[in-house]
Amino acid sequence: MDKKIKLIFDNQTVTIEAGELVGYIVDSHEFIHQKGSPGWRNSDTEMFPIIGPTDQENFRVQTPKGSAIQDQHGLLRELEYEVDKQTETRAIFVKRYKADTLVLNSKFPKKSTEEKLSWPYDFEFTKIIELTNEGLKISFVIAGERDMPFMLGYHPAFKLISDNTTIQANDKQISIEAILAVGSRALHVPNCKKIVLSDSQSMEISTTGFSDFMLWTEVSNMVCIEPITFYPYAVAQENLHKGFTSLDNGKKEFTVFLKPLHN
Repeated sequence: MDKKIKLIFDNQTVTIEAGELVGYIVDSHEFIHQKGSPGWRNSDTEMFPIIGPTDQENFRVQTPKGSAIQDQHGLLRELEYEVDKQTETRAIFVKRYKADTLVLNSKFPKKSTEEKLSWPYDFEFTKIIELTNEGLKISFVIAGERDMPFMLGYHPAFKLISDNTTIQANDKQISIEAILAVGSRALHVPNCKKIVLSDSQSMEISTTGFSDFMLWTEVSNMVCIEPITFYPYAVAQENLHKGFTSLDNGKKEFTVFLKPLHN
C-alpha cells in the first residue's frame, strides 16, 4: 500500500502512514505525538480483540470457542492495513483476518514467549479517517461472526508543549503528574465519553460506542488518551474474558472525534 497519505481540508492537514495517524496539523500546530520523540515509538494504534496484558495467564484468553493465544492488546496491530478508498478528505483502511490463522508476534522473543498469535473467529476491521469542517473523525467498523466476543481500544498519542497541561473528564480535572504516577496500568476514567485536553492548543475528544477512557504516559511531552470498551485492570488476567462485548448482529461501529478548540 502507499505508505504515506495526506488529507487536507481548509486549515487542517492529516498525515497517515500505513493506516497510522502520524500527523494532524491545524493552523500550523501539530497535535499528534511524533515518532522518534521521547515517550512512545508510535503515534496511534488499535487494541483488538483484547485490551491489556496476558502474560500472567500464559498468553491465553478464554472465548466461547476455546482458548485464544493473545499478547498484550491483541493481534490486530500485527496485521497490515490495505487502502480501500481515498479522497482529498477521507481515507478508508481495512484489515482482514481468517479464524485460527497464525500471526507472527513482534514482541517475540524479547518481550514475549509466544512466537505466533491466533483468534478463533473471522473478522474484518475497517478504520476510516475523515476531515470535516469541525475536526477529525476516526471511525472503526468491526464485521464478523455474529456474537463474536471482543474488546476495542483506540490508542492515539498527543504532543504536549505546555508546562501546565490538564485534562478535563466529566467534572474532574486531571494533571499529567497524576497520569505519570499511575504508571503502566494507565489511569482509568470510567463512564466518560468526552475529554478536553488543554495544552498550548486545546482539543476536545468525544466518542460513540466506547464507554471509558484510559490515560497513559511515561514522559511529560506526550499523553495517550485512549477510548476503551473495557478497562482491563478491573479484573484479574484469568477473568479478562469478562470484559468482552459481543458482535450482536455481526457488525458494530465506534467513533472518535478530535475537535480543535480556540484557546
